[in-house]
Amino acid sequence: MKMTEKDILKIREEISYRKNELRTELLEHLKTARAQGDLSENFEYTMAKRANNQNNSRINYLEKLIRTAEIIKEDAETDVAGINRRVTIYIPEDDEEETYKIVTNIRGDSLEGRITEDSPLGKALKGHKAGEQVTVHVNDSYSYDVVIREVVAVEDDLTDGIRKY
Repeated sequence: MKMTEKDILKIREEISYRKNELRTELLEHLKTARAQGDLSENFEYTMAKRANNQNNSRINYLEKLIRTAEIIKEDAETDVAGINRRVTIYIPEDDEEETYKIVTNIRGDSLEGRITEDSPLGKALKGHKAGEQVTVHVNDSYSYDVVIREVVAVEDDLTDGIRKY
């Protein structure tokens, strides 16, 4: 998966939190629930065990992401659509204007206005400047045109969350 150095930093922060803080807390819950007696009918124990397993699974997933990551750099030109650029587009078909931030796959969340560089819209916008019209190929039978109104470089302040799975 393609990631920036800051993506890796964000993942390492989550791993550290999960290993050093959350794991200790979850193990304490597990001990408390285990002390209540019969484990076969102990809902609290079952839930504590499940939470601990989910935490360990997330740690393994994040560590694998780092091991297999392809490190990419942000585009050097600040007026060109690419990673960590806020792009305002006009969609003539719908007579609407929308603004998105282009991010790596690990941070994509279209409901939060973050599209990935590998999404149909992200692919169409990448490498283009304000004033240009591009065609977004959604699939073999549908595409639409957008006009790029503005491209703004935004600082990656690590506030964009990373995907859960």
